[in-house]
Amino acid sequence: MALNNFLDVLVFSFSITMPIFLILVLGVVLYRIRIINDNFIDVASKLVFNVTLPALLFISISKTELSSNTDFSLVIYAIVAVTLTYVALELIMSIWISDKAERAVLAQGAFRSNMGIIGLAYCVNAYGDEVFAVASIYLGGVTILFNILSVIGLSRGLGGNANIKSILKGIAKNPLIIAIMAAFASTLTGITLPMTLYKAGDYFAQMTLPLALLCAGASLSFKSLKSGMLGAMMASAGKLIFIPFVLTYGGYLLGYRGMELGVLFLMSSAPTASASYIMVRAMNGNSALAANIIVITTIVSLITTSIGVTLLRSFNLI
Repeated sequence: MALNNFLDVLVFSFSITMPIFLILVLGVVLYRIRIINDNFIDVASKLVFNVTLPALLFISISKTELSSNTDFSLVIYAIVAVTLTYVALELIMSIWISDKAERAVLAQGAFRSNMGIIGLAYCVNAYGDEVFAVASIYLGGVTILFNILSVIGLSRGLGGNANIKSILKGIAKNPLIIAIMAAFASTLTGITLPMTLYKAGDYFAQMTLPLALLCAGASLSFKSLKSGMLGAMMASAGKLIFIPFVLTYGGYLLGYRGMELGVLFLMSSAPTASASYIMVRAMNGNSALAANIIVITTIVSLITTSIGVTLLRSFNLI
């Protein structure tokens, strides 16, 4: 009986990570045989970030009764926990990494999760469409925090100017934030779209995760894994072990169970966001190091997430 339960847990664990792994691999293969190219990745990524993912979040949230299905305490806890872990990472890395610029890149790579694509895909595979009521709010709140901490951290480390006005402007123009805020407004005011538009939007939104994961797989560059591996491994350990453990254990102590605790773990165990590479490169930082962290965490997170889900599921916590 115990063996059957363990096998059921393993099946559940791999049902979350294996579909993502297969689509990532498909993205790598399609890129290698030139069915998709850099132009496709660029255009498709912009389509996902600016249109299909915002549409998916808007439709999911606007259909949700916030008063009965949304727990705002979860995102409040996550915002506090992410801030504290960011500070802890900065302090810990300052012991081993003397270079301030390199430390800024490593810290961002360790705390900034790819929640909008891989984290959300983990959650949907685990809990189905009902998870959007919890995951979308989490995504919106923590995404704002990620942008603020990334700009402040990189500006301090790379010698830029942490301008509050530019941070707020970037947040205000973020399509994901706009979609989530618009969905809140729609839900709270009782304004609904015609059913035809919802159906059309559903078809459109269904493209989001498969297309995003294909692009993520095709974007992986293994050539970058040549230098700065010690720092990249340190940041990857922070991203895939330290952050998920701290956030999930804290959520456990606060009494979160089931879907809420699952969202905490799955979102925090997602690999480093590709946006971290874009920001480092734009600020003339060590972009190769940022790329190394993304590649390592994207591959290894499939293993660490499976292990984490297996453990949490074994104790009936998620």
